[in-house]
Amino acid sequence: MRHNKSGRKLNRNSSHRKAMFKNMARAVFTHETIRTTEAKAKELRGVVDGLITLALKNDLHARRQAFKVLGNHKLVQHLFDEVGPRYTGGQGGYTRIVKLAHVRAGDAAPMVIFELTKLAEKQAEVPKAEAPKAEASKVEASKAEEKAVESVEEKAEAKAEKPAKVAKPKAPKAKKEAAAE
Repeated sequence: MRHNKSGRKLNRNSSHRKAMFKNMARAVFTHETIRTTEAKAKELRGVVDGLITLALKNDLHARRQAFKVLGNHKLVQHLFDEVGPRYTGGQGGYTRIVKLAHVRAGDAAPMVIFELTKLAEKQAEVPKAEAPKAEASKVEASKAEEKAVESVEEKAEAKAEKPAKVAKPKAPKAKKEAAAE
């Protein structure tokens, strides 16, 4: 009987399956979005959601449990300091599975994009105090660029004003020898 043995086998033994989900969870927290098959994504949901739930607890025991899965202290710190706080006050729904129209070329497996629902902001926020400095540096850069263009134009004009050197025709060796005698 197969009681209490839930989950997909994915045609792998248990150690391979466990290692695969650890690697995929690392990839999700590193890149925040990955492309995989639908079956793997549905199984990965439980692993990633469990890790985010640990990040919401934010205690030493939860960090150690997360380290058992992620195996990297910096990744655990990223999970607890940056990813976890995004989901405070929520009741689940940490991940999203978006089905893609195209299937995998080799075996026609349905492909999906697995991502966190609240992605990190990629824009670098500029403080208001530094904004005028940035504008001033842009003005300085444009002035330096104008000077460079002017110097290139001056060099081009100087070359145009110089008379071109005329190459003297060389006499054949036979004529030189006859002239020397």
